[in-house]
Amino acid sequence: MSVVPAEAVSGGLRANAGTGGEAEPWPDGDAAAAAPLAPPARLLPALAAVYRAQLSRARVARIPLLFVATFQSVGIMVLMRGVVDGADEARAVVAGSSVLVVAFVALNLLAQYFGQLRASGGLDHYATLPVPPAAVVLGAAGAYASFTAPGTAVTAVVGSLLFGLPLANLWVLAAVIPLAGAALAGLGAALGLLAPRQELATLLGQLGMSAALLLGVLPAAHLPGPVAWARDLLPSTYGVEALARTFEARPDWLAVGADLGVCAAVGVASLAVATWAYRRAAVR
Repeated sequence: MSVVPAEAVSGGLRANAGTGGEAEPWPDGDAAAAAPLAPPARLLPALAAVYRAQLSRARVARIPLLFVATFQSVGIMVLMRGVVDGADEARAVVAGSSVLVVAFVALNLLAQYFGQLRASGGLDHYATLPVPPAAVVLGAAGAYASFTAPGTAVTAVVGSLLFGLPLANLWVLAAVIPLAGAALAGLGAALGLLAPRQELATLLGQLGMSAALLLGVLPAAHLPGPVAWARDLLPSTYGVEALARTFEARPDWLAVGADLGVCAAVGVASLAVATWAYRRAAVR
């Protein structure tokens, strides 16, 4: 086996091993640096890959927590059953408890996940992959949001039976879950990525879920003025309102669509902020 002489390497030459030919110039540093790299992954295939990976991870690690979230929401409805007076309050309690499952997973757990990922250096792993930052954020957020579907559906059905509400329009959950989930998941990811410490990300996630509990489950008519204004700033409120309207005898579908539109707009904005926060955290 022929060996390239050290002098040839140091002199910028490459020996044609095994051919006996003359040495050829070795590419200089600029030419080597200009060599074309593999094209980066496109957004949709990368998004699908991250989504499947995160969904598989969440399926194993988050099932017990999803059970806790569902049990918590059902327990709240059972407790409120004795103090709720009127159909309006019943609709608010059932809708708020159902969306609370989304808030627990998409906001609270996702804030903790990204906070832990940043603290442990896990963002460096994604930074080395040819994956667009938006695919990482959207894939993780989509996995956590879609993982809430079973618990939200179970809570809505149990609550409707418990309070005697109609089940005919629960198909609207197919829109409420992804849109409210996107808004809350984007918010949770942004909180986890912007928090300077993992403990603070956990705290912010818990506070966000508590706000969704207090401002979403309690009927709006019973809240003081300043608290009601804060309720309007919470993204999950519009998912609650959209679902609550469908329990009426004659739902105002235009208002339902408007509430879902607000959820969609907030979801786009919060996911954009989360993507920016991911890029900011990944370069540090």
